[in-house]
Amino acid sequence: MARICVIRQGVYPYDARLTREIKALLAAGHEVDLICLQWGDEPPRDERAERLTVYRIPIRKRHGGKLRYFFEYAAFFVASALLVAVLHLRHRYDVVQVNTLPDSLVFAAAIPRLLGARVLLDLHECMPEFFALKYGLPPTHRAIKLLAWWEQASIRFADAAVTCTEPMRERFLERGAPPEKIGVVLNSFDDERFNLRRHPSTQRSDGNFVLVCHGTIDYMYGLDLVVRAVAALRDRIPGLELRIYGDGPGRAEVQALAQELDVASNVRFSPGWLPLDELLPRILEADAGVVAIRRDGCFDLTHSNKMYDLIALRKPIVMSRTRAVEAYFDDECFQLFESGSEHDLARAIYELYAHPDIGRRIVARAARVGEPYRWVHQAKAYLAIMERLIPTANRESVAARTAERI
Repeated sequence: MARICVIRQGVYPYDARLTREIKALLAAGHEVDLICLQWGDEPPRDERAERLTVYRIPIRKRHGGKLRYFFEYAAFFVASALLVAVLHLRHRYDVVQVNTLPDSLVFAAAIPRLLGARVLLDLHECMPEFFALKYGLPPTHRAIKLLAWWEQASIRFADAAVTCTEPMRERFLERGAPPEKIGVVLNSFDDERFNLRRHPSTQRSDGNFVLVCHGTIDYMYGLDLVVRAVAALRDRIPGLELRIYGDGPGRAEVQALAQELDVASNVRFSPGWLPLDELLPRILEADAGVVAIRRDGCFDLTHSNKMYDLIALRKPIVMSRTRAVEAYFDDECFQLFESGSEHDLARAIYELYAHPDIGRRIVARAARVGEPYRWVHQAKAYLAIMERLIPTANRESVAARTAERI
C-alpha cells in the first residue's frame, strides 16, 4: 500500500478520467488524498470515505477571458502547492500525481518532490494546441511557443508521465520529450457504472428519431454543426429531435442558432449538468449519439469521453473523423463524417435513419474493436505505471491483488 496525492484543477466526481483513476487506486489498496476544485455554491469541506480524502479548494470555474483563466490557474496553483506541502509533511506521500490542464500545475508538487516523493504527470490535453484553438492563435505566436516550452519543462520535472492517445504522445515526443518517460492510458468508461444490466434499454413508441449530444457545449465540440444538420434534415426525417445534455460557454450561441434556423422545437436542452445516474437513462432513450468534434489542434489528437460512453451503452455513433479516432478505430465502427462539414454530417445522420441495419452493424463492430480499450484493461496499464514510481519498500503486487476488483 502507498500514500498518494492527486491534484486536479477540476471537479470530482464529475471529471470522468480523474474519477476512474481514483477508483483504480483505491481498488489497488492505496491511501489517496485528492486536491480539487469546489463544486457549485456549496461551502468547501473535506470529505473522507474509507481510504479517500477529498480537499476542495474554494475557487469556482467561471467562463471568461484570458485574465480570468490566468487568475484561476494562478490561484489554484498557489493554494494546491501550499496544501500539498502541508499534507506531505503530515503524511509523507510516496507519489504525487498531477492532472492537467495546466501543464505548469505539476510544479505545485515541488516541495513533496524535494522531500522524496515521486511525481506522475497526467497530460489530458496538448496545451499549446488547446489554447491556439481556443483563442485563434497561430502556432508561431509567442504565447503558444511559451506554452510548448512549459509543456516540455513540466514533463522533464515529473518522474513519469501518461497521456490519453498515441497521437498525443507522438506530439509530445516531436517537441523533445524522452520516449521512455511517457506512457498511454486511454480515456474509456467506468465498466461498473456503464453496465447495461444497471440501466436497461428504454423502448420509445413515439416514432421520433432522437439524436443525443452530451457534455460541454463549446465551439470545438461542434454543437452548432449538429443544429445546422438538424435544420437541413427536419423535412426529410419525420419527428427528428436533438437532445443536448450539458452546459458550457457556447450554450447561448447554440440556443440562438436553433431559434435563427427555426428548429427550436426540434432541439431540446437540459437545464444544465446532470448526475451520471440521471444522464445514462436519457442517453439510452436516443436512437443515436453524435460526436461532432472539430478536427483542429488538440482535438485531432485525443478521444472524447462521450465516444466511449456511447460505445459502452451500445448506441450508434455519428462521429467526425479525427487522427486519434482513425488511429484506434476503423471505418466500420462509426457512421463517420468529415469534421467541420454540416452537409456531410447531415448525410451521415440520414443514412443512419434510412438504413437501421447500419446502426446495428456499427454498434457490434465498435464493441469488438473497443474491447482492449475498456477501463478494466486500461486501469492495469495505469496502475503498472504508478507501481513503478512507488518505493520498493512500500510496493505490493498491484496486478495480482486487484485483477478481479477493478
